[in-house]
Amino acid sequence: MDDMTIKICEKLSEIEAQENVKVLLAVESGSRAWGFASPDSDYDVRFIYVRAMADYLRLDEPKDVIEWQLDEVLDINGWDLKKALVQFRRGNATLFEWSNSPVVYWKAAEWDKIYEVAKEYFSAKAGINHYYCTARNTFEGYLQGDMVKYKKYFYALRPLLACRYIEEYNCPPPVLFEELMKMELPGDFRAGIEELLEVKKVTVEGELNPQMPVIYEFIKGELENWKKKGDEMADDHRKEWDTLNRVFVEVINQI
Repeated sequence: MDDMTIKICEKLSEIEAQENVKVLLAVESGSRAWGFASPDSDYDVRFIYVRAMADYLRLDEPKDVIEWQLDEVLDINGWDLKKALVQFRRGNATLFEWSNSPVVYWKAAEWDKIYEVAKEYFSAKAGINHYYCTARNTFEGYLQGDMVKYKKYFYALRPLLACRYIEEYNCPPPVLFEELMKMELPGDFRAGIEELLEVKKVTVEGELNPQMPVIYEFIKGELENWKKKGDEMADDHRKEWDTLNRVFVEVINQI
C-alpha cells in the first residue's frame, strides 16, 4: 500500500469516526481511474456510506452527502446509501463508474450484496445519454480550435467508446480507457490513438498541440451517431422499488 493510499484510508477512518457512519465503498473516480492521469493529477476519492437506522427515522434527517476535503491533492466526497440506491434506480452512469473503478481504496463486506442488486437497474439509454453529453460538452468546450490540449481528446473519446460498449454488451462499461480500446475499432482511428498516446507521453500538462484530423472527425461522427441513437432508444429503466428497499433495510439492520 503506497503512502497516498494509506493517507486516503486514514481520511476515511476520520470520516467514519466524526460523522458516525460506515464507509461501504471508496474508489478513485477521475483520470487516475480512467488510465490517463498526469503526474500532478489530484486524487478524486468518491465513497458510499451508511448511517445507523435511527438516523433514517429522524424528522431532521442528516444531509445525504459528505463533502470532506477539496484541495490541490485530495478531492474527497461521498453519498449516503439511500441517495445512491435512488440514483441506481435512475440509471446514474456515474455511480456505475464508481462501482466498477479499478482503483478501490476501501470496500466493506456489505458492498458486494448491494451492487449485485444495484447493477440490475443499469439503463443502456441513461448510460448512452450520459456519455454522449459528457463527450459533447468536452468537444464543444475544448476541441474546436486549431490548437488543442491533447488530454482533452481522451475526455471526449472515453465516453464515446463507453457508448459503443453499452450498445454491444448492454452493461456498465469498463472504466479504464485501455479496456475500451480492446473493442473492434476503425483502423485509421486506432492508428491515430497510438500516435496521440506517443505524443502525449512527451507533452507537458496544458500544452497546446495541432488538431489531429482523424481524431477530430471520429469524435464528430460519433457524436452525431449517439445523439440519434440515444433519442431513438426505448426507455429501459427498471421501475420497481421492492428489491432496492429490501437490500437497504438489510444493510441498515446490520449497522
